[in-house]
Amino acid sequence: MSSTVLYMSMSLDGFIAGPNESIDNGLGDGGERLHEWAFEGAGGDESGMPRRPSGANGEVFDEMMATGAVVAGRGTIEPAGFWGGDHHDGVPIFVLSRDRHEEEEARWPLVTFVGDVETAMARAREAAGERNVLVHGATVAQLALAAGVLDELQIHLVPVLFGEGRPLFEHLGTDHTELELVQIVDGAGVAHLRYRVRR
Repeated sequence: MSSTVLYMSMSLDGFIAGPNESIDNGLGDGGERLHEWAFEGAGGDESGMPRRPSGANGEVFDEMMATGAVVAGRGTIEPAGFWGGDHHDGVPIFVLSRDRHEEEEARWPLVTFVGDVETAMARAREAAGERNVLVHGATVAQLALAAGVLDELQIHLVPVLFGEGRPLFEHLGTDHTELELVQIVDGAGVAHLRYRVRR
């Protein structure tokens, strides 16, 4: 059975982007540092997606790219230029948004805008079949955790302290969310930590 999995690079002090985020500066000032493990100096393709890194990082990268659907928020997909309409290998992309954007859906056939996180996750699971759903974005992660529709977190923990920026876990409320550590992969310049959400 497929799982919904958040894949997120994060600084040791909990930030997923540096300060001064904008459409033109999607990762904030210095935020590219969080994704160096995925690029490993190899650059990216024309859509901005990184090429496969080597070693343990490459194995984690392969797992991420083997997912069957993507759920993301507008704050993730817009600065990324909608990933050129294809996050990877033609899988459907469900974008959490209160508003329909027919012009953008027409431009990007793999992109569908969905108004609530439960529906987005359900549609992505259906589209993914037996493969996992790749989840992107802090807001989507927070809403999915609160709704009980996020199964796992794959945190790519980068040994850097940002001090400020966008935190991953900002609006979770006061209830505890228990996690089970299921895997640690020691990569070059990053520790890949995989957690299962306990329900």
